[in-house]
Amino acid sequence: MRFRLRERQEWKFFAVLPKAHLGLAVAWWVLLLLAGILPAVFAIAVGWTVGAVEASAPLRGPLLLAGTIFLAQQLVGPVRIAVCQNLGDLVSAWLNESLIRSCVGPPGIGHLEDPDLREDLTVARDFDRGQTAPPMSLNVQFVSDGLVGIVAGLAAAVVLVGFAWWAPLALVLAWGSTHWLLRESAVWKDRNTSPVRSAQRAADYAYRLAVDPQPAKEVRLFGLPRWVVDHFAERRRILYELQYEATRLRERPVVWCLILILTGNLLVFGVMGWQVTSGILPLDRLVTFVVVATAISRIAFGGFSWALDGAAAPVAAVQRLEPAMSPRGALASPPGQPEPAIGRPAECITVRELSFRYPNTNRLIFDRLDLTIPAGTSLAIVGQNGAGKTTLAKLLCRFYDPSSGAIEVDGVDLRSLDVAAWRSRVTAVFQDFVRFELSLRRNVDPSGVAAEEQVRAALVEAGAEGLADLDTPLAKGYPGGTDLSGGQWQRVALARALCAVRRGAGLVLLDEPTAQLDVRGEAAVFDRVLSATRRVTTILISHRFSTVRHADRICVLEQGRVIELGSHDDLMARGGRYRTMFNLQAQRFEATMDEEGSVFDVL
Repeated sequence: MRFRLRERQEWKFFAVLPKAHLGLAVAWWVLLLLAGILPAVFAIAVGWTVGAVEASAPLRGPLLLAGTIFLAQQLVGPVRIAVCQNLGDLVSAWLNESLIRSCVGPPGIGHLEDPDLREDLTVARDFDRGQTAPPMSLNVQFVSDGLVGIVAGLAAAVVLVGFAWWAPLALVLAWGSTHWLLRESAVWKDRNTSPVRSAQRAADYAYRLAVDPQPAKEVRLFGLPRWVVDHFAERRRILYELQYEATRLRERPVVWCLILILTGNLLVFGVMGWQVTSGILPLDRLVTFVVVATAISRIAFGGFSWALDGAAAPVAAVQRLEPAMSPRGALASPPGQPEPAIGRPAECITVRELSFRYPNTNRLIFDRLDLTIPAGTSLAIVGQNGAGKTTLAKLLCRFYDPSSGAIEVDGVDLRSLDVAAWRSRVTAVFQDFVRFELSLRRNVDPSGVAAEEQVRAALVEAGAEGLADLDTPLAKGYPGGTDLSGGQWQRVALARALCAVRRGAGLVLLDEPTAQLDVRGEAAVFDRVLSATRRVTTILISHRFSTVRHADRICVLEQGRVIELGSHDDLMARGGRYRTMFNLQAQRFEATMDEEGSVFDVL
């Protein structure tokens, strides 16, 4: 029983409060207890005052108590709200910090791309945006308000025992029945259903189209502002209808609740009226008991359960992710002492009988792939979308381990190398490279350990010199900040990789590194990159054959295997798949004029 209680979402929420801030959590509980108990004490003080007036007794004592309780109530209210807001902010910070640790802790990235964890990750990431529930600072206050009502009702019930032992039981059962009938007998179940999640994703997509700067140009250019607003409103309407349907009240439980509430109240107040008319119940006690009898209604079902659900859901999601992410993002540990990575690759990188599929998916990306890459050479990888080009880059960075087979570096299984040491030997430019909201210097050298000469040299090699001063923030939201075009950002990302080469990286992975540059700009930049990385192993993934042809060797991937491998001239002479793809692309660029009318050869 105790274990089941601790596993409930509600318990997890309350258990997080002291972890966020012990002092505020204690104050939160003390203040809500005071806020719940004081009204019952005030009812006693009012009854005492009425009795003193009737008996012509001194009023100093009862008035002093009533005034003190009244002032205490006025002070507790705003202090409790302030504590709720501050504690809610700290709970948000604690949850976000826990989520960040869970996300960045595992050495791999399988946990971030696992579809089974996507829903929990979305709830844990977006809980404070107010899309599906109020922000945590408000939720903590709503939960406190609900508990204050329950405490006030129970405190009033204790006072009502002075009238009759059965009276508080009758009213507590009557009003308390709403919690069971209206919640458990309703279609409450779990609002986290597939249709609800689908509607939420659609609404979130429209929301992002409206508020993010990246789609702003095309939304306006193609006349989509009205569509975005209507799309968002329609999806939110569907979402609210689905959520309401999942939590709507049935007619029969409502009728039963009304019957129980009316029966309990008629019984208690009927007996009170009979005792007053019979002279059994004096006026002062009547006033007190009437006030507390009505106050018991505060325990009825209301917004408390909704607020507690909204507050507990992200807490439970974060705490489910903590144990789930670690094994799914884990990588195999070497059987003994890790092999050193310094100086590797010195001979070659060998992909041997490699098979791989992403976790919780059935599609085999690689099927016994074999490939050897001599150290100090450049290899271009081409193939259709979905051929596994980017996946191979992920495996070489060791973000995943192979499902079977191995990647060997100088004859040593990559899994036998220390992960951090190997990654210090690897640098990469991915299609979705990060645009750090930092200075140009820190964008080129995020670790902040490279000398200024190395940073400047990397910028020159990437063709990114003169973009801005090294200390200029690359974001317009900062004082003195600036923004760059897509092509300029790609040059900065290339400079980041080249700076790592200058600091000792031995493997360079370029995944569509110049997609936003024009053909001539790409060829010029890649020539510079090849020159700067001549001493290291370079792997290029690109769809542009004008760039691919500069590599020492070209690998054609198809259906998880290498179907062609050789230099550009060799593959063209064979007349196979590479030549077919090259010729198809070349037809579009055989004669291209620049803006001055000069014809240049891009191939």
